[in-house]
Amino acid sequence: MKSLTMTMLLALACLFSTEAHAGWQDKLQNLMNPESKEGKILSGATQVVSSSQEMTYATERTVGQSLALESMQRFGKPVPNEALQKYVNLVGNAVARNSRRSTIPYQFVVLDSPVRNAFAAPGGMIFVSRGLLDVVENEAELAAVLAHEVGHVAEKHALKSIRRAQFLQGVGTISAATMKGSEGKKFESMIGDLQSTLFDKGLDQGMEYEADLAALETTYRTGYDPAAMITVLQKLKKLEASDSGKGSWFSTHPPLDERIARLSSRLEKYPDHVSLAKVPARFAKTVKTTKKQK
Repeated sequence: MKSLTMTMLLALACLFSTEAHAGWQDKLQNLMNPESKEGKILSGATQVVSSSQEMTYATERTVGQSLALESMQRFGKPVPNEALQKYVNLVGNAVARNSRRSTIPYQFVVLDSPVRNAFAAPGGMIFVSRGLLDVVENEAELAAVLAHEVGHVAEKHALKSIRRAQFLQGVGTISAATMKGSEGKKFESMIGDLQSTLFDKGLDQGMEYEADLAALETTYRTGYDPAAMITVLQKLKKLEASDSGKGSWFSTHPPLDERIARLSSRLEKYPDHVSLAKVPARFAKTVKTTKKQK
């Protein structure tokens, strides 16, 4: 983590600086301080997690922040384009307000990576790669991708996937007592499991299907054509043979044919979907033009 530059910290601080979360920059600085509580969690000295049912939001968020920094180590720093980041946050927060967990804050970050993927860290931090944005062709498809990741946060899928969570039933907050001895080693191991799940192996198929259905419902509630989730998957299907590397969408998500079939069978729930927004022009103006400027 020492190689994480101050440029990355400042970029994130700018992205996430709202009145409601003015402390984000302080959190990042604390994460870089090995003697702080957050820094100890990040370094692995005293990493903490608990059952998703018992964990407080503050603890969930702290775990998510450590994973956010890890994601930038693996996939690249945020794209240095304020207009692009703002646009993705506007679309992301629009769908988040219509999700099943709309009361927590969400932040969306475009990472400067050619690897086609998106993932959600606990607490509402969601990342999408520049490579995946290159596949998307309109705002409805972007909204669908972000709504899928919001669905993971809403259902606390990442936390539920941790294999050893049963050891920590009832431990919902970070405290000195939960940072010592054998319990601290269990916590550290769980964070390692979570990193591996999010960045390498992916969540289980049931969770991905659940997030797909959440994406349909959330995009529809927001006013976008829910079929956009299907068209994104169809585009990815065409690229599957040439993009199966570690960390890609194809290495961390279940088979596309099954997902497309399941989603297509649910479209009848939205008989007016073809009349809803796709917004290709605004998407092209903001996203496609930034690609040309690189």
